[in-house]
Amino acid sequence: MSKHAEQAARTISDPRWKAVVSRDSGADGQFFYSVRTTGVYCRPSCGSRTPRPENVSFHLTAEDAEHAGFRPCKRCKPDQPPLAEQQAELVAGLCRQIEQAETEPGLDELARSAQMSTFHLHRLFKAVTGVTPKAYATAHRARKIRAELGHSKNVTEAIYEAGYGSNGRFYEESNQILGMTPGNFRAGGANTVIRFAVGECSLGAILVAASELGVCAILMGDDPDALARDLQDRFPKADLIGGDTGFEQLVARVVGFVEMPKLGLDLPLDVRGTAFQQRVWQALRAIPAGSTMSYSDVARQIGAPKSARAVAQACAANALAVAIPCHRVVRSDGGLSGYRWGVERKRALLEREGKS
Repeated sequence: MSKHAEQAARTISDPRWKAVVSRDSGADGQFFYSVRTTGVYCRPSCGSRTPRPENVSFHLTAEDAEHAGFRPCKRCKPDQPPLAEQQAELVAGLCRQIEQAETEPGLDELARSAQMSTFHLHRLFKAVTGVTPKAYATAHRARKIRAELGHSKNVTEAIYEAGYGSNGRFYEESNQILGMTPGNFRAGGANTVIRFAVGECSLGAILVAASELGVCAILMGDDPDALARDLQDRFPKADLIGGDTGFEQLVARVVGFVEMPKLGLDLPLDVRGTAFQQRVWQALRAIPAGSTMSYSDVARQIGAPKSARAVAQACAANALAVAIPCHRVVRSDGGLSGYRWGVERKRALLEREGKS
């Protein structure tokens, strides 16, 4: 066999060659390839014509390729951050702009900051964070109003400190943001009705609770009484009422999903969390059943690549087991790590989803 044929055979048998041929953007950053006849190196997703395999070499880093004497491709620019990372960094900057603004910036203002059209800004922001700029700003205001209601002298002061221009504007959104009136929120959920029921599944006890807005808690454990106490701690002054037969059917749907993930679970949710937690939880809901992502993957997905630890904390704060599937987030090496309801339950859920 000639030297060229041997090199071609080695390249074709290398699993990285398949990524080059398919221009797999998911492989970007994992390796680079160089082409002897052109003297350039590229990222796997490069749109240039597929080179002949006997002319290809693989490199772990861009620095390795350059040390071997190759120059970066002008088309895919492998010496610069991947496009997805650049976009995530851009959107992260817009998120900070929204959070730091005294008044909510409009789409036109955000588009000017990003130097792109409002259409492309809106589409990119939603693709990276899972929510629109407007929804992100609303979630951020929700976090601020919750914090302000906890220590402000009165509701009016909290409303203005959170960035609302008028009482009327806030009260139009208060139920959606807080799940109850501002006064009741300050009083720890007083005068708020939350129905709940406890069921049993193969993974132990499962508690489902719902406000008027939707399901606000799905808790799993070994002790039903402990789950009820956990719910009471979350809403210390709410009126907790045991669910009737109709509500127990909702619990049965959740139990059915735990036992057979292929059934799917589409419930109205009353999701309560900070703006960052909302971004993380939205990203988790986009992970398909049977798939997993690492904490770092989720951090990059929401435009905060250095926030893997904060992502893990948001997963730990999730009170909606399986509905917000934090069990689909694993360590970078694929190992299972802390799961609020126990690593064995996490393993069982992933195994079931893998078989569906």
